[in-house]
Amino acid sequence: MSENRSEISNLGEFGLIDRIHKNVTLTNPTSLTGIGDDAAVIQGHDQDCILVSTDMLVEGIHFDLSYVPIHHLGYKAVAVNVSDIAAMNGKAEQITVSLALSNRFSVEAIDALYAGIRTACQNYGVDLVGGDTTSSTSGLVISISVIGRARREKIAYRSGAQVNDILCATGDLGAAFMGLQVLEREKQVFLSDPNMEPNIEKYEYLVGRQLKPEARTDIVFDLEEAGVKPTSMIDVSDGLASELLHIARNSGVGVRIYEDKIPIDHTAYETAVEFNLDPVTCALNGGEDYELLFTISQADQEKLKNHPDIHFIGYVHDRKDQNVLITKGGTVVPLRAQGWDHFRS
Repeated sequence: MSENRSEISNLGEFGLIDRIHKNVTLTNPTSLTGIGDDAAVIQGHDQDCILVSTDMLVEGIHFDLSYVPIHHLGYKAVAVNVSDIAAMNGKAEQITVSLALSNRFSVEAIDALYAGIRTACQNYGVDLVGGDTTSSTSGLVISISVIGRARREKIAYRSGAQVNDILCATGDLGAAFMGLQVLEREKQVFLSDPNMEPNIEKYEYLVGRQLKPEARTDIVFDLEEAGVKPTSMIDVSDGLASELLHIARNSGVGVRIYEDKIPIDHTAYETAVEFNLDPVTCALNGGEDYELLFTISQADQEKLKNHPDIHFIGYVHDRKDQNVLITKGGTVVPLRAQGWDHFRS
């Protein structure tokens, strides 16, 4: 009699994480928060807490070296990890880098990868303190662990949103996804005719957002300077809709956002139209923007209303079964997480 087999694709990435999480029990008193947020929280000295997060980038899944310069890849690998610490309202301080690589990579290629890693470390004030290397039979795998720090009372979790809080998003959304569409199109053009020159000049901003995103560590400092502690926070790695639902679910609340308040760069908007895509859908589900999504109390709105890169996109309410987008025409549309899922084809 054969055993029943359950496919991981039926769970999806977040379902798998939830399944692992529910079977894990924290036993050390210093383990304050484990699986389920942007970073784990470990008690440090006095009121200092240590923040720890790990992210893995796999060739063929997360990046394509036919159009991703390897030094940009090194930079991006650090930035996406630093972003997880920023999403906890903390500051990254150290990283470790582990590589699995096949014999098709030269010493010079790995030098270039680490040049990008070192540049990111310099930009974010992070030290590279260790790691591991091993061989791979299927390309390049990069795994980075990041260690950060924050005062216990300053840490922002996904679970802290309160009814009537204001939803805030930084920067603009959807540009990284459109950058990926441009790069994929130019790859197909090249494959069909290797003599064709890539046409990406007018898409420079979008391509840059995909190849070399920046962690919004500046926002963490701006919030502190303004005297604002977010009630909840997450970084936008899997798409705005997915991250909104994480906050809603973890906080036991509902969210309502407005289409005309979602920040979309004009180049991303125009390029989406060019590709016959809906710009708002790209912003909701594209992912890899690494902007910050957070909630603040209404009392703090005045302190941030003049910030040029923080946008008020909606509010939190008490109906946890109603997570919705209000279109420009006033139609109420349920929010669904349709961003990238590593286990679905």
